Amino acid sequence: MNILCIGGGPAGLYFALLMKLQDPAHRIVVVERNKPFDTFGWGVVLSDQTLDNLRQADPVTGRLIGDALNHWDDIEVFFKGRSVRSGGHGFCGIGRKHLLNILQERCLAMGVELVFETDVADDQALAEQYQADLVIASDGLNSRVRARYASTFQPDIDTRLCRFVWLGTHKTFDAFTFAFEQTEHGWFQAHAYKYDATTSTFIVETPQDVWQAHGLEEMSQEQGIDFCERLFAPYLDGNALISNAKHLRGSASWIRFPRVMCKTWVHYETLAQGSVPFVLMGDAAHTAHFSIGSGTKLALEDAIDLASAFAQAGKQSGGGAEMQQVLQQYEARRSVEVLKIQNAARNSTEWFENVNRYTGMQIEQFAYSLLTRSQRISHENLRLRDGAWLQGFETWMAQELPVPAGAMPSVARAAAAAAGVAPVPPMLLPLQVRGTLLKNRIVVSPMATYSAVDGVPQDFHLVHLGARALGGAALVMVEMTSPEPHGRITPGCTGLWNDVQQAAFTRIVDFVHGQSSACIGLQLGHSGPKGSTQVGWEQADEPLPASGPDANWPLLAASAVAYGPQNQLPAAMTRADMDAMTAAFVASTQRAAAAGFDWLELHCAHGYLLSCFISPLTNRRSDAYGGQGSADLEQRCRFPLEVFRAMRAVWPAERPMSVRISAHDWADGGTTADDAVQIARLFKAAGCDVIDVSSGQTTRSAKPVYGRLYQTPFADRIRNEAGIRTMAVGAITQADQVNSIIAAGRADLCAIARPHLADPAWTLHEAAALQSRAGQWPRQYLSGRDQLYRELQKQQELAGAGNSGKAAAASAASAEGL
Repeated sequence: MNILCIGGGPAGLYFALLMKLQDPAHRIVVVERNKPFDTFGWGVVLSDQTLDNLRQADPVTGRLIGDALNHWDDIEVFFKGRSVRSGGHGFCGIGRKHLLNILQERCLAMGVELVFETDVADDQALAEQYQADLVIASDGLNSRVRARYASTFQPDIDTRLCRFVWLGTHKTFDAFTFAFEQTEHGWFQAHAYKYDATTSTFIVETPQDVWQAHGLEEMSQEQGIDFCERLFAPYLDGNALISNAKHLRGSASWIRFPRVMCKTWVHYETLAQGSVPFVLMGDAAHTAHFSIGSGTKLALEDAIDLASAFAQAGKQSGGGAEMQQVLQQYEARRSVEVLKIQNAARNSTEWFENVNRYTGMQIEQFAYSLLTRSQRISHENLRLRDGAWLQGFETWMAQELPVPAGAMPSVARAAAAAAGVAPVPPMLLPLQVRGTLLKNRIVVSPMATYSAVDGVPQDFHLVHLGARALGGAALVMVEMTSPEPHGRITPGCTGLWNDVQQAAFTRIVDFVHGQSSACIGLQLGHSGPKGSTQVGWEQADEPLPASGPDANWPLLAASAVAYGPQNQLPAAMTRADMDAMTAAFVASTQRAAAAGFDWLELHCAHGYLLSCFISPLTNRRSDAYGGQGSADLEQRCRFPLEVFRAMRAVWPAERPMSVRISAHDWADGGTTADDAVQIARLFKAAGCDVIDVSSGQTTRSAKPVYGRLYQTPFADRIRNEAGIRTMAVGAITQADQVNSIIAAGRADLCAIARPHLADPAWTLHEAAALQSRAGQWPRQYLSGRDQLYRELQKQQELAGAGNSGKAAAASAASAEGL
């Protein structure tokens, strides 16, 4: 083949090299606008895994790059005058210029033609000049090829919120260093790492508003560098900060990161020699934020993937179908791998954009949050990297965070530690909410089971909920239960509006309290416009028949907006309807208290009655309970808040109440994460203890971005901005994930749904698996029926009666006995 690579960065050079190695008969030309052996930028970061991939693709080049790398294992975090250091992270640094020089020299040695100082204004003319069968558009972030064929590639460019400047220094850091400094206007952070014997990369980053407040926008390049030197002087040891972008004037070197993703990566153009594919590679196809150091990694791995695909096809000299198939497979494989990295990079980017959100933490938790910010590094992964550091963190977390009354007191924890008992993992730490003590952080999420008869829970519910109470979870939640018959989602859903239903629930509550140490909660909610539908194993969300014994019943909503074209049109609620509905919720709340429930949750999510008031997509009212603008959010929350306050007034003061919300509608014009924080603040002011953070399901037009822990970032933001406890839910399937969420302060509880359907003892089994890796810990955090846990509760009561010294001694003795 004749191959033309437009752009002489890592992607274009490495692909050219690998293809030339496959078949020296290929004519391969790389065209670059800069001078030979010249480049901008400082060091780049590669992981050990990427280095292994390079060695496998071309051992010679892999060895040359490997010999030039500076390797380090440690990450050190500086924050509020203290530092935390952990190891085992496995990174390599190399100067960008040195990396390109290695690739350039290797290409020349293999016969690749390198054409420098050529600015490609017309890619088609150049492709015809070289009679290219394949054009690789490796022309970087500001790709002209991508721009020219934008209708095919459909690029999505998201310019992020922080300003950053890429600098260097002769201070050589012995660890990948994150340094955080607070000014009168906000926080700055530095990302620093050594890439050769005498030089380190030093990136300074800050939110746009902080950058502007300091006047950096108006400073010269020299003034901006001087500002950074003074701010980060404690870490530079007298060394200067250096710029190699002297061609940029003023503050132009401070940029906002553009996240690039493309719908397709291949464009075909008919030229003189025939149909020629133009293929995106590297930054032209995608970018990933520098905070996870994966831009160069992705570029090199793009090149490896496409070259390998041609090698496997074995028909490089063929045409048409073989070429098209290879390119389709390349795009399919790499787009998925890139999306994984970009999702992680998005999480990391947002963490650094919102550093202020986490600055109330002590450095131990702040550093843990930073290390796990991308959600690709988990709790157990940190244990593999640096087990001693993680054990120290677990010990700190167990001893330093507030200890609930009735949980193992600090003296007992110290005795347990002295006896060689491993620190309790975060998911098994107790939590006190008002007068309710949860023995760990696991909640069995409320799940519709469609098995009630006339709203009455059956033996199925006793077995279903009872089994999960025995399975180790701290709190078992009953599925959404309606305060009146027409508020059920389906005819098989539970209700709490009469004595028969209350008696059936009391039986279940008594079993949970009598046979386990779990708590049990009830989720109250009204289906609103999503009611009167078929049970889940029929046609979910589709309406009941128009006639017959299970015919449709009338629906109510904030506005006359149907959930979907098939669903019936609900009636917009009148003031009288609101009064009656509030009274129904209050009556059910009183029944729930009488039945003995420990916890009550109000369902304000997923497009049900109270949710459809909150979302602007479903609330079209023009009165004091509506409004379409973001400024009208408080009005849209008015009726849900009225219901909540009325329930809170009759619910026992010592028992907690939570509210489930949809933190994002995943649809244009709908509720956003910004709105979710304000919604949480409103419910907090009304007396809510915990926000149960879900999302979506408010409109059929929603387009959620699914993935593991995909709703956890909403819980994180609400918890750390609104200052209220949160419950994370959604695609949380492993204890390792729960530990990461709790330890990083992203949520206080984790609600687990589907895994508990498959395994009622999910908590016990996951904890046992953790225990086999991490060692032993006190059993009261695990067992569903454990005498020690009950003994600690009795000691709490004794302490309240004036026998605190005796109780504390007994608790310590119990811990030592373990």
